[in-house]
Amino acid sequence: MTKRARRSSLSRRLFVALVAVVTALTLAAPPAAAAKNHWVGTWGTSMQEPGPDGFSGPNWSREGFTDQSVRQVVRVSTGGLRLRVRLSNEYGTVPLRLTGASVGKASTGGSLRPGSVRSLTFDHSPSATIPAGEQLASDPVPLPIAPLETLSVTLYFAEPTGPSTFHEQAVATTYRAAGDHRFDRAASAFTESTKSWYYLAGVDVADRVFGARDTVVTLGDSITDGVASTVDAHNRYPDELAERLVAARKPLGVLNAGISGNRVLRDSPCFGANALDRFERDVAEQPGVRTVIVLEGINDIGMGGPGFGDCVPPSPEVTAQDLIDGHRELIEAARDAGIKTVGATLLPMKGAFYHDSEAEAVRDAVNEWIRGSGEYDEVLDLDRIMADPEDGDRLNPAYDGGDGLHPNDAGMRAMAEAIDLNTL
Repeated sequence: MTKRARRSSLSRRLFVALVAVVTALTLAAPPAAAAKNHWVGTWGTSMQEPGPDGFSGPNWSREGFTDQSVRQVVRVSTGGLRLRVRLSNEYGTVPLRLTGASVGKASTGGSLRPGSVRSLTFDHSPSATIPAGEQLASDPVPLPIAPLETLSVTLYFAEPTGPSTFHEQAVATTYRAAGDHRFDRAASAFTESTKSWYYLAGVDVADRVFGARDTVVTLGDSITDGVASTVDAHNRYPDELAERLVAARKPLGVLNAGISGNRVLRDSPCFGANALDRFERDVAEQPGVRTVIVLEGINDIGMGGPGFGDCVPPSPEVTAQDLIDGHRELIEAARDAGIKTVGATLLPMKGAFYHDSEAEAVRDAVNEWIRGSGEYDEVLDLDRIMADPEDGDRLNPAYDGGDGLHPNDAGMRAMAEAIDLNTL
């Protein structure tokens, strides 16, 4: 067993032992007491409009679902005695009719652990309708979960959904079955899979063990999203950060608000709303958020100009001042919401497909501003940490996922290890 596995196992045993002492009292609490639960985000992702097949291969967002069950596996960051699931129809054009849903503790692949499956209800009903452009949270579910535990959420749609609000780059496997298989422990009916998430926006916990907890949101692009990390291994840098927090016994939730290809200043039909526009939804409105780590801007630098097909229409080149002004808007939005800001410098990208001397000059200028301006509350200097010792403009070969831009598993770990946990 690895050191990380031993730490995780110990944390889970301690949590489960504490849960055993208080669960009976918690579950017996009257509704008024339950209403006072402090909700904290323990897992989350950012929603995108239905789009074409992308980095992660084919997806089902444009075709949607009819008489099908969708099982999605996620790993929480922090634990609690109750949970709720948040679903999004943000980019739907018609109301989304959810016939039913369940949550359970994941086993291998798409299977579930015995005795862990719970029905999800919405205002005490097993079915729900989510208006176009809106989000809906389930009723609280009495299912104690430990930090770093893995859950499966299964959604069943009897009627056609139309194109689906989704998250393209899950770096995780999602399963689909014909018919209603919400409560199947086995995964045999789930014969299809993709690497995207559908309608699933977040999982929150109501913590009645350690007291109030708080949430850290990581806002970014494909590097935060985890491109080039191992699928289904939970090795994205926010995952690695969650593991460090658990090992340090700092009970903070970590939410991943990365979208592959995302930019600070401009939207894309494939890469999501720009960071300024989505900040309120993806950061400020998240349950219990106290800190945001911002790592974004490299795509603004690389995608300006003639564009890249339908996903990136032509646009003016982005200057360093343009990007600095965008970061200032993010900082202002965070402070207006009472959220602490951590600014991460942009990683080296020499050798990446859109690197050139002009792009490098903009990156250097933005990084110098992040380091030296004092406008972010804290600075995370990933540029220097991730650089090749022989060439500061290039990603360290030990951390390179293969394209000169995206870190591999070791790089993701190095990013997380560079974070001073006390700044969060």
